[in-house]
Amino acid sequence: MAEGLMKLRFGAQVFVDSCGVRKGELDPFAVEVMDELGVDISRHRPKAFTQLEDTSFDLAISLTPEAHHQNLELTRMNSIEVEYWPTFDPTAVEGTRERRLEEYRLVRDMLDRRIKERFAALRL
Repeated sequence: MAEGLMKLRFGAQVFVDSCGVRKGELDPFAVEVMDELGVDISRHRPKAFTQLEDTSFDLAISLTPEAHHQNLELTRMNSIEVEYWPTFDPTAVEGTRERRLEEYRLVRDMLDRRIKERFAALRL
């Protein structure tokens, strides 16, 4: 979701890539809540840190403690700024479909706010 939001807000102004601790499957709830903003992530293929083809980033943002640890390991030999944005894992929520979607929306909206705040200077 964060990669899709970054591309929505800043398009070609920045290069953005995303990965996780482990390669996973595309989450249909994430696809649905992003589609509500007009962002199609249905072709996104989740990948792990080990699958990154380029590591020459200026900034790396971690969303979970485990990812942050791996991010620090990956970047300790490079001059890359690292930030940690603690993010609730919406996959942990049980309940109705609508209840689960609401948690994904909360995460999406939190990430969107953080992205807008952090990269506000790019809007100039």
